[in-house]
Amino acid sequence: MTPNAKPPFDPKLFLAKVGSGRSTAEYHKKQVIFSQNDRAKAVFYIQKGKVKLSVVSRSGKQAVVAILGAGDFIGEGCLAGQPSYLGTATAMSECSVVRLDKSSMIRVLHAERAFSELFVSYLLSRNIRIEADLVDQLFNSSEKRLARVLLRLANFGKEGRPEPVIPKISQETLAEMVGTTRSRISFFMNKFRKLGFIKYNGGLQVHRSLLQIVLHD
Repeated sequence: MTPNAKPPFDPKLFLAKVGSGRSTAEYHKKQVIFSQNDRAKAVFYIQKGKVKLSVVSRSGKQAVVAILGAGDFIGEGCLAGQPSYLGTATAMSECSVVRLDKSSMIRVLHAERAFSELFVSYLLSRNIRIEADLVDQLFNSSEKRLARVLLRLANFGKEGRPEPVIPKISQETLAEMVGTTRSRISFFMNKFRKLGFIKYNGGLQVHRSLLQIVLHD
């Protein structure tokens, strides 16, 4: 870094300095951060841990639409006028989450250019990821979708170092994310383990070689 260059923007440090309308809370595993149909009045920023975002249909069918981690925002739909949260956010591990009131978030976005640029960049990246997920769901096999989910949970393809050990996640949750049955998940997980793509050792460990499943036609 050159002598007069500004240090890289640190969202954690910045959010810690935000005044009114901001609060930080610690959540235990399985604790709900917000529920589906709650009034959307705030944006949440995950500082630490993993959060599951799930949706329940009117018929009672549940689907996991995302697993989010440190550096991710949730509940940002309120900024576009969304009256209520479309899903339920639940801690999958010990989490530290910053809550920003809608009005405070709007004020921060107008007042802090670096934060605004970071947030827009995040939304664009997330939109690309959602489009990729849709293509994955429409055209790829259950096996390939599972491999992609596991790699994403391990942060392969994201900036920063991969996290080869994934916090405990049930096969039921993986089935909801992939859109298949638990028995199919069990079959593919056993296959991946036998091929050396994953292993269980104090948690689920994902090897980079699992990319072979995603890239194979």
